[in-house]
Amino acid sequence: MNGAERLIATAVEDGVEICFANPGTTEMPLVLALDSVGGMRGVLCLHENVCTGAADGYARLAGRPALALLHLGPGLANGLANLHNARRARSPVVAVVGDHASWHLSADPPLAMDIESAARPVSDWYREIASPETLAADTRAALAAARSRRGGVATLVVPHDHQQAREVGPAPLLAPEPFPPLDPARIERTAARLQGAKSACLFLGGRALWGAGLAAAGRIAARLGAELLCETGFARLETGRDRPRVNRLPYFPEQAQEVFDRFDTVVLCGARPPVSFFGYGHLPSRYLSGHPGAVTLAGPEEDAAAALEGLAEALDAPPAAAAEGAAPPPEPRGSLDTERLAAAVVRHLPEGGVVVLTAVSSAAPFSRLAHTARPHTQIALTGGAIGEGMALAIGAAFARPGIRILHLEADGSAAYLPQALWTQAREGLPVTTVVCANRAYRILRIELDRAGIERPGEQTGRLTDLRRPAIDWPEVARGFGVPGEAVDTAEELAAALERAAASDGPYLIEARLP
Repeated sequence: MNGAERLIATAVEDGVEICFANPGTTEMPLVLALDSVGGMRGVLCLHENVCTGAADGYARLAGRPALALLHLGPGLANGLANLHNARRARSPVVAVVGDHASWHLSADPPLAMDIESAARPVSDWYREIASPETLAADTRAALAAARSRRGGVATLVVPHDHQQAREVGPAPLLAPEPFPPLDPARIERTAARLQGAKSACLFLGGRALWGAGLAAAGRIAARLGAELLCETGFARLETGRDRPRVNRLPYFPEQAQEVFDRFDTVVLCGARPPVSFFGYGHLPSRYLSGHPGAVTLAGPEEDAAAALEGLAEALDAPPAAAAEGAAPPPEPRGSLDTERLAAAVVRHLPEGGVVVLTAVSSAAPFSRLAHTARPHTQIALTGGAIGEGMALAIGAAFARPGIRILHLEADGSAAYLPQALWTQAREGLPVTTVVCANRAYRILRIELDRAGIERPGEQTGRLTDLRRPAIDWPEVARGFGVPGEAVDTAEELAAALERAAASDGPYLIEARLP
């Protein structure tokens, strides 16, 4: 095998099944290797940030790495925003970056750049393959790093001449780094603190929000009457009727601080200590700074699911019973607003579906109502770099084949990566995109209101307005091969959601909001 074939074969042996790619000349040996080796599906994306976002969405739901194949340093730079989101989500992603032939770099060709400096801030692990002799071992190391503990972004740079090198041998399998052992004393201390609490909440992230971790959290909440909270930008959440109710921490700092101030005990499990998205001079950055009842059961790099199971046993929490299913809201009627949009989406979510939740201001009512929907899984924007949603939906669709993906996106952030619609169309992916079109950067308008600015100036108005010209989202979608329509009422939205669910491939709905 040549170097490129060895890299692909090594990844396939490690269980990698998909490569989201935007290749160039320096990656053509790797493209050819996808054919000659087999076992891995290549998916063409029209922008590198679609590649990295799709790899993020896939990894969150599949629980194993995807490859994102990127063209040199500028290609990596195009994909950095969603590698940032993937790092915040602790997603097992391997970014494979092709580079110039090692002997050509000294000529300083036009596309040459300092790849390492660009990659380090978004990578949990980084390495450039120095010779064909280390290629297989370096690939194994990248895959193991991506799968270690909760997961992470590994960036592997592969010079063109090393891809072409002949007779590159294999390397032995390399196990990922496991979670550190749990501290039984910490579990006992946390149990004692909770038993003495008057008002308690568990603040959850990572593996605490799905599967065994969520089930154990539900047992603890039922035993103590505690509330379950999750990060604003969670990586993955299982919710809906008959599942433990988890409330999403509000986005705005005043509201988030009020939530935590209601509890005398806050137990963190799988989540970082919560902070505000932005700094406001009159508000603290860290919500739990100085909180006397804040304790950590398991940090972000620890096994939150196992810690919660241990805590449930220490509290003698009974086996999980089905949560009481709250009734969904009534079928909404009339002109669309965010509340009616949320109610319509909740009522039309299929059981076992997946929601990609990347709208911010328009999706807040949906987050409040999601526990009344049929059981489903959500993935959200973790790192705050907007525009990832359409790419996340691609990865989610490949990770959950046959399941319709519902994507709630704002019109401002949808404009970042409409190229993702082309991949959705080409691959026939069952993705319903609902663009919440208020024709403004509404979150910025809200911030102006919060700052007491009642009459913003002309320049401010122009820089937060999307009406001149208004984006015609169904036309944009059709241009990339995706059928779509625009709706103005709750009744029209419900009918459009039914048409989308009955279709075989992607569908876009522009929900026109006031």
